[in-house]
Amino acid sequence: MKLLRNVVLALLFLGILAYAGIVAYMFVNQRALQYDAPGAIIALAETGLTDAREVAIPVGDSMVNGWYQPPRPGMPIIVYYKGNSGSFSQEHVRYEQFVADGYGFVAFDYHGFPATPGEISQANILADALAVYDWAGANGAPMLIWGRSLGSGPATYVASQRDAEALLLETPFLSALTVAAERYPYLPVALVMQDQFPSNEWIAGVTEPVLIAHGTADVTIGVSNGERLYALAPNPQALWIVPNAGHSDLWDAGIWNQARPFFEKARAP
Repeated sequence: MKLLRNVVLALLFLGILAYAGIVAYMFVNQRALQYDAPGAIIALAETGLTDAREVAIPVGDSMVNGWYQPPRPGMPIIVYYKGNSGSFSQEHVRYEQFVADGYGFVAFDYHGFPATPGEISQANILADALAVYDWAGANGAPMLIWGRSLGSGPATYVASQRDAEALLLETPFLSALTVAAERYPYLPVALVMQDQFPSNEWIAGVTEPVLIAHGTADVTIGVSNGERLYALAPNPQALWIVPNAGHSDLWDAGIWNQARPFFEKARAP
């Protein structure tokens, strides 16, 4: 009986030790697990953006690199906050559509992503996001905010701190912590996760009209995240849920046909 008890205690100890090792590994490597930064940079000259230019926007003592094109007279600028993977330049088709319809845009890589060297962290991403918004807003054009996936976090944060015309969130999370907890329910993510992006808290300060778009087949950020975030918005205007659409399917599914009338309505007197 004593031998059996010792074996059970030893196994329990080993189990605790293994669990602690997993938690420690997740803590030390969490940003490598959370962000998927590497990717090719597409040259501006290889796109259809013939009137856009490369910009280096100051953020404290450093810069973030991106592209900018002013709008046609009387039209707004879309400040675009990219998702978690690769470079902003890979989504040039979106920017080409924006400018074809008269909108200006600014898009960029956060620190630590391909076009902008540096360290990835929530603090740096939020600082980058605010600096780019303020830089673009200095020309006096009306401002629109579009955040996709990871970018929904800084987009919501900026909208809570600044007065834009509208906020569009594409495949947003309720918070990054929510996604992590859903993905790793057996880990104490709330205790160890550093970059939690609490959009569920920031949305309370968003007075702009809000459109949220999500797909029911999104396995990266479940559709309930978008639905729950929309329910918290003080000024909800539209919830576009696309049946059978995955995390990267909404552009092809026609999100621009939802975004454009939403932006026009938000800007109407």
